[in-house]
Amino acid sequence: MSNHSRTQSLVFGIPWPELNDGLFYSDVVPHSDSELTLIDFYSRKYKNSAPLQGWLQRIQNGQISVDGRVVKDPNTILSGDSVLVYHRLPWKEPDVPHLLEVLYEDDDMVSLNKPSGLQVLPGGLFQQRTVLTQLCWSVKKQNSTLNSQETHPVPVHRLGRGTSGILLCAKTKVAKTRLAAYFADGTSLVGATSNRKAERSGTRKISKIYRALVTGILVDDKVIIDQPIGIVRYPGVAKGLYVASPSGKPALSKVEVLERDEKQNCTLVQVEIESGRPHQIRIHLSFIGHPLLGDPLYIAGGQPRCFDPELVDESFAQDGGYQRPTNPVPGDCGYYLHAHRLVLSHPTTNEMIYITAPLSTILQTSDEANGSPGSISINSGN
Repeated sequence: MSNHSRTQSLVFGIPWPELNDGLFYSDVVPHSDSELTLIDFYSRKYKNSAPLQGWLQRIQNGQISVDGRVVKDPNTILSGDSVLVYHRLPWKEPDVPHLLEVLYEDDDMVSLNKPSGLQVLPGGLFQQRTVLTQLCWSVKKQNSTLNSQETHPVPVHRLGRGTSGILLCAKTKVAKTRLAAYFADGTSLVGATSNRKAERSGTRKISKIYRALVTGILVDDKVIIDQPIGIVRYPGVAKGLYVASPSGKPALSKVEVLERDEKQNCTLVQVEIESGRPHQIRIHLSFIGHPLLGDPLYIAGGQPRCFDPELVDESFAQDGGYQRPTNPVPGDCGYYLHAHRLVLSHPTTNEMIYITAPLSTILQTSDEANGSPGSISINSGN
């Protein structure tokens, strides 16, 4: 382990301001779109951002400029190569945690304990209140007096907004490339031919183990789920919703029962994922009839609770964008899923690094709750 490694608990984070900074989106008009009106350009190209009436409001509100000049006439004719800038006004993002716990850190990477509710990367309503923003602010704060150009760590994999636990971030370009490759390689092996698996057996560089609380009582002590995961159209999710789908991409989850609670009709499980499809654990467990306890979106069969792909709500919010969907969306919280343990080959030293994030009481077995302090366990070795 590097002499600069840190294994003691460290918590950091800056409280969120009332409003974020808003956003600026730039476009250069292609010649194929010359002679289009301003409203036609935005309502066609960015129909997932706002309905027609919403874009009219934004234009008339002075939020769009053409070649540096604010234009409020939606019927303005555009010219090729004109520069358009849309200003999304500052808004108050939903309340989320701001504190992050460092589980492991060295010169190449840092592992964080992400709280449930905090989004990892900007998207949707959350453009400022994210893990990435706190990482950026932390580096700026540390180097404010040094005039340093040091870049901030960046996450190298996903964790759903409602999922807590280990989030791995790279601090160098080399570490980012290698760690990202670890995750990609693990996913690519799922569904590969037996010859390719044999060629690469024993080469898995990373292992991820989660804790989850599911509805119902799992009968089998161990279950392997290899249901493919695909995308369907879904209201409020511009790029589509991930669901169990026979025509989807290969995915593999290994589930092991830790404890059954007949009285509460729920089961505590450990899940090891060998692929990294979005919302994989939520989809796989619901596919076998045991959705995560409290999951507002996925139900038995690995499908969404409310599903009408043709339903589009044309009402719009104060800023002109679509109203927040009334149906559940992937970022909604309430379920119990925790990235508990991570084992990986260090990206530069090849040492085996073991990282464990503490469990909340509800995700502990009876023995752990009665006899374990639930402290962080971080080790490295050959």
